[in-house]
This record gives sequence, structure tokens and C-alpha cells, in this order.
Amino acid sequence: MMRQLYVESLTQILVIHLLRHYSTLTQPIGSQNSSLTRTQLHQAIDYIHAHLNRDLSLAELASVVNISPTYFASLFKQAMGVSPHQYVIQQRVEQAKLMLSKTDLAIPDIALRVGFSSQSHLTQQFKRITGMTPRQVR
Repeated sequence: MMRQLYVESLTQILVIHLLRHYSTLTQPIGSQNSSLTRTQLHQAIDYIHAHLNRDLSLAELASVVNISPTYFASLFKQAMGVSPHQYVIQQRVEQAKLMLSKTDLAIPDIALRVGFSSQSHLTQQFKRITGMTPRQVR
């Protein structure tokens, strides 16, 4: 489920790297307004939370605030300290943590409800972020 956003994020990183290191431009790429407005950031975050269980794309998130995907990824990371992909993963883990403590749903069901492709993917990301497995939290 997260493949599209992950692949788009990696593509954006590669494009930025290539432009920074191999471009013949003499001025840095950027614009005068180099940050998301508070409203844009809230719109993007609200959209992520409302659609957390779906496979979100960078283009879809960027369209919420009417800017290009590359620019959105850069500004989002600047504002939040993590890429859009990592933010989505973190939010899914947080939602899973809540569901583990407040429901009796099976872990595979929780994984699917919060947008992970499988229990294995949830467990891998959950352990990376929290240091524990979903079963240990329950």
C-alpha cells in the first residue's frame, strides 16, 4: 500500500540529488517563499489523517495544497523534520498503537485498518519506531 508514496519519495530524492550535484545552473533552485504556510501544513496533515488507511501518493498530497510534488516533499520535510512518507508511517504506527490498547481487533486487522499492507509490514515499522512489537504493546 505504501509503495507509491515510497517510490515517489525516493524519486524526488534522486532528482534533487542530481540537480544539486550535476546541474550547470549557477543559482540554487528555490523560490522566495520557501516554506509551507500554517494553513497548507494543516491541510496536508488533516488530509493524511483522514485518508491514513489508503495508499497515498505524493502527487495527491501536493494537490491538497496546490503545489508540485517535488516542492511539497521538500517543504513538508523542512516543516515537519521528516519526509511525507515517514510522517505517514509514523501516524499509522500511532494509530495502530491506540487500536492495540483500546480494541480487541486482531493485529492483522489493525494493520489493514491503519493502511499497512500486512501484519508483517506493521510489525517491522512498529518495532523500528517504538522499539517494541505490536504483540508486546498489547
